[in-house]
Amino acid sequence: MTSADNLRAFRRDGRIVIVGASLAGLRAAESLRDEGFTGSLTMIGDELGEPYDRPPLSKQVLTGWVPAGGTTLPRRRDIDAEWLLGVPASGLDLATDHVRLADGCEVPFDRVLIATGVRARPWFVPSEAELDGVFVVRTREHAEGLQRALAAGPSRVLVIGAGFTGSEIASICRERNIPVTVAELAPYPLVGALGAMIGEVAAEMQRAHGVDLRCGVKVTRLEGDAQGRLRRAHFDDGSTVDADVAVVALGGIRNTEWLQGSGLAAGVWGVACDTGCRAMDLNGLITDDVFVAGDVARCPNPVYEYRLISLEHWANAVEQAEIAAHNMVNGQAERWPHLSIPRFWSIQFGVNIKSVGVPTFADEVVVTQGSVTDHRFVAAYGYQGRVTAAVTFNNAKWLDHYRRLIETAAPFPPPCPTPDQPLDTKPVPVDFPGPTLLAQGATVVVTGHDPGERRVTAAHQHHR
Repeated sequence: MTSADNLRAFRRDGRIVIVGASLAGLRAAESLRDEGFTGSLTMIGDELGEPYDRPPLSKQVLTGWVPAGGTTLPRRRDIDAEWLLGVPASGLDLATDHVRLADGCEVPFDRVLIATGVRARPWFVPSEAELDGVFVVRTREHAEGLQRALAAGPSRVLVIGAGFTGSEIASICRERNIPVTVAELAPYPLVGALGAMIGEVAAEMQRAHGVDLRCGVKVTRLEGDAQGRLRRAHFDDGSTVDADVAVVALGGIRNTEWLQGSGLAAGVWGVACDTGCRAMDLNGLITDDVFVAGDVARCPNPVYEYRLISLEHWANAVEQAEIAAHNMVNGQAERWPHLSIPRFWSIQFGVNIKSVGVPTFADEVVVTQGSVTDHRFVAAYGYQGRVTAAVTFNNAKWLDHYRRLIETAAPFPPPCPTPDQPLDTKPVPVDFPGPTLLAQGATVVVTGHDPGERRVTAAHQHHR
């Protein structure tokens, strides 16, 4: 039987398992059926209920505009799948081609798509995380609980972390006239994603809207009362703040623990793959039957020097899912690369913030259009003399223009395309904060001497 015959047989009768029943998983399943795959399709998800949209959870749901149950993702078509929901995957056996579930069941596959995404990073002291009034925001249940707490009219909300999610929650609190304190270890909000210049603008915006913004401080303890309700937070500078609601917005943890022992290049940064979304094994070799998409994928981007990049972006999840689905059911000659330029958006304090490209891949930034004072401008990012990203405040119509500059490696700084050129167009250092990552230790150990024998095995982390 030829490879073409094998591919036709697989498209007709093959078994595909998708681990992760959220945005990337659902869109991949729909695309597989669009591509003509008629074999068996199994969807595995750790949450009960149909896939739902996550961005509204920290936006429309918390304002009360949309109920948490109203965020179900629309179906583009019937996918004729077996749904295994409410039980997470616990292992991947590539020797026998099975996904193991936490309840002991095993699901066989011919090809598998990993789309397990991320979960919210919890507060680091479990007993304090369990206090009544302490929340994270990642699932429908999280958003529903926080929405009820905000609707009850708390005396003060503490937001721990001033990234996009934390800043959006602070904005919603002020819309509802709720006093809010934001604690951020970095010198400015959003600085880890957009740099110091934009961080200064974000800080000014928050304070102008009445946010008690405290940067350069760390929350060391959450204090509860005798009934187990949150009452106070303690900071490393000796100060305290009384609050009856705290939102922990310290980023996400990629769901890769279940892949330990699988032989894949999976860890805290995600699952490494090629631009065709094919997973990489521990030795850096590309697998043929394991694919990755969405927040958990760590994919090389040729525009950014082929660096492996993980992106927690809605559009990226959809695009990777469609690429992975296409490549799962097509031969090598027909496979597509994932070459999209990332896009992201956020609404906070009445300002629509949108970006294109990867702002963290930059050494300089310059305001090219509009007015920073009016919160209506475009900032372009550059790396070694070429445009690599752009961020807009209430000026999103220019994003496509800057996307083309990024794709064509246009010189940085770019000329202003409109008459509203700022007076000061001198680039400044982008000034991202230094890495504040937990020490992860070695991830692999190399064994063997001859080229045909050299391999790596996963190393266990050493905790002091």
